[in-house]
Amino acid sequence: MTKELELETLAIHTGIERSQFNEHSEALYLTSSFVFDSAAQAAARFSGEEPGNIYSRFTNPTVSTMQTRLAALEDAEVCIATASGMSAILSCVMGLLSAGDHIVASRSIFGSTVNLFSNIFSRFNIETTFVSATDPMEWQQAVKSNTRLFFLETPSNPLTEISDIAALADIAHKTKAWLVVDNCFCTPALQQPLKLGADIVIHSATKYLDGQGRVLGGAILGNKDLLMDGGIFAFLRTAGPTLSAFNAWVILKGLETLSLRMQAHSAHALEIAQWLEAHPGVARVYYPGLSSHPQHTLAMQQQKAGGGIVSFEIMGGRDKAWHVIDSVQLLSITANLGDTKSTLTHPASTTHGRISQQARDAAGITEGLLRIAVGLESPEDIKADLLRGL
Repeated sequence: MTKELELETLAIHTGIERSQFNEHSEALYLTSSFVFDSAAQAAARFSGEEPGNIYSRFTNPTVSTMQTRLAALEDAEVCIATASGMSAILSCVMGLLSAGDHIVASRSIFGSTVNLFSNIFSRFNIETTFVSATDPMEWQQAVKSNTRLFFLETPSNPLTEISDIAALADIAHKTKAWLVVDNCFCTPALQQPLKLGADIVIHSATKYLDGQGRVLGGAILGNKDLLMDGGIFAFLRTAGPTLSAFNAWVILKGLETLSLRMQAHSAHALEIAQWLEAHPGVARVYYPGLSSHPQHTLAMQQQKAGGGIVSFEIMGGRDKAWHVIDSVQLLSITANLGDTKSTLTHPASTTHGRISQQARDAAGITEGLLRIAVGLESPEDIKADLLRGL
């Protein structure tokens, strides 16, 4: 598809290669392997001399269609699909780094990502220094001679802190490090980090890319030399953190409505954030679309809208926060996000419950903090449900 097409059109038409049956909807290829015409063709496929499908651990037509479409939306040369968002991060680091390398990462990232960097990669002598998401000077000061990678989420999970992607890209590139941006909260419908200087974009496709809480998936996007020739694809081919064809097909169907959904999520979230900000039982609201957000101006420069995640501080600590959660009847009590259904969670005891108290304190995740992923229900019904506990 030509790049002149708008994102909404690319999300529906990109990557379609019809079979001999000329189907209108994308085909689903549930097969583990592919048949060759001859021994010579099999050898050529395995050696890479001839393009084509070999084995669904690393080549599958349905997965390829999903990869092509998402790459078009992020304006990336290539996309490598993975089994989950966490396996995308794992594949990125294991494919690019070696023992003795150093990572600089935002301390305002998902709890499992913190554990991956601090507890798993450290066992392989890959060290991580955690810094402020919003202070580029801390990133500069954390750089070492062996720093190879910067990693951040923007907006961050769960406080929606906004990092200056362009500024951090400049720092990373001056030190010959790669900048990796987790774009899960915004998706390419609201933000395209590669255009701001990032080298790699990470997605948990489980969230907004699917959009209905049905399947797991992940993705790594960037230029061909870095992803395909730099070691990431080789890691996926060998280690196998692979996206299934079925999950890829479901995510493909989710991408068709991505732009519409992100606009609606953002509009509903802004209304809920404004309402919460005026409530006497709420001490503070974190939402990039609010003028009170510390990085509101930067957010509106980098993003088309505020996104669907609203976090807010309840007066009364954990007891009151849990009371609000236990009082809802419409919202789903779950830590997942990006669904058409609104979800509510207590980050300190769920998504960030396995990191240390010190790490939670440093990230600003208090016992009174709640995170709502605002869905597509009526905002009035969401407010009424939250009022049961507030």
